[in-house]
Amino acid sequence: MFNWLIAISAFFWIALLLLPWRPWSTRERLRINDPHTDRELADITVLIPARNEAACIADTLQKLDQQGTFARIVVIDDQSDDGTGEIVRATAIPGLTVITGSAPPEGWSGKLWALQQGLQYCESDYVLLLDADIGLQPGAVSALLSHMETNRLDMASVMANLHMQRFWEKLLLPPFVYFFKLIYPFALASSPGSRVAAAAGGCALLRFEKLNAIGGFAALKGAIIDDCTLARLIKESSGRIWIGLSNDARALRPYQNLSNIWNMVARTAYTQLRYSRALLIGCTVLMVLCYVVPIVALFSDSNNAQLLGATALTVMLGSYLPTVRFYGLPAYWVVTLPAAALMFLAMTWTSAIRYARGERSRWKNRSYPSTQTNMGK
Repeated sequence: MFNWLIAISAFFWIALLLLPWRPWSTRERLRINDPHTDRELADITVLIPARNEAACIADTLQKLDQQGTFARIVVIDDQSDDGTGEIVRATAIPGLTVITGSAPPEGWSGKLWALQQGLQYCESDYVLLLDADIGLQPGAVSALLSHMETNRLDMASVMANLHMQRFWEKLLLPPFVYFFKLIYPFALASSPGSRVAAAAGGCALLRFEKLNAIGGFAALKGAIIDDCTLARLIKESSGRIWIGLSNDARALRPYQNLSNIWNMVARTAYTQLRYSRALLIGCTVLMVLCYVVPIVALFSDSNNAQLLGATALTVMLGSYLPTVRFYGLPAYWVVTLPAAALMFLAMTWTSAIRYARGERSRWKNRSYPSTQTNMGK
């Protein structure tokens, strides 16, 4: 029986490696050709939802100001109690508008309600959605706009280069991106012929006309995984989307400890499984089969099992290597993938247990009850 399990595990990893869309690769990237470009950005309105972002918002805005001149930069101070609004106003950046946001109505997530309030100030052809803790390198927005225009896209987003200085960041954040790409292969998400849709909401450029056509942020008002939901709605309306990685969009906020990362993942993990117990059990079996069985097989008395285990483990770690290299980590970090996988499984169970207790999601002192699961899927 065990030989069959390890054979299935080895088959899975080899099949993953041979998939034509290569979900394990890092080839979908946005690169800046000319960081010194002074391209006019007057066709873009920037929307930045900010809730208790005093630690990062000034740096984010200063880096944004270096991109060029936008139609308008709108920061929605989402009921912060740490002086975020005052810090934003003190930057005195030209074209900056600060909105004092109101509490989200019933059925709305806080971030989407903040964006909806800012949307009324948009009169340009494009809308850039930017998280308050994302720093953009010079030329990043111009490169994103050029990519959209060249490929006639309705939405283009990049997954920011995450903060990776501490041990837990190095252990868990590269696998976070790796698993995201396995669930939402970037090549398929960017293909008009595929139903897969994904986006990275931290830095996403959209055509304002297309956003209005799907009903604005009201169309996904209760979504917890709002970026992927937005991408799906755009794609379902015959829109073209693209998602990639970038070293030129960087997360400014560090994850101080394991708890920060754990809660970040647990916030949406069970949502990814559509709040299904069957999918949770299936996910658990699959993770054990793929990440535990190959290691156990190495200690088997069967030579065949050892060979299959070594094969599965080699392919597994090899598939993770491009992600490790992309984030500038030494190659030996690949051996941590099985441990990280089991920790992500535990985070998923944490998410499911919280849901069973009545909490669909919690973020920045806002809780969303599990009674609203029908919204924004």
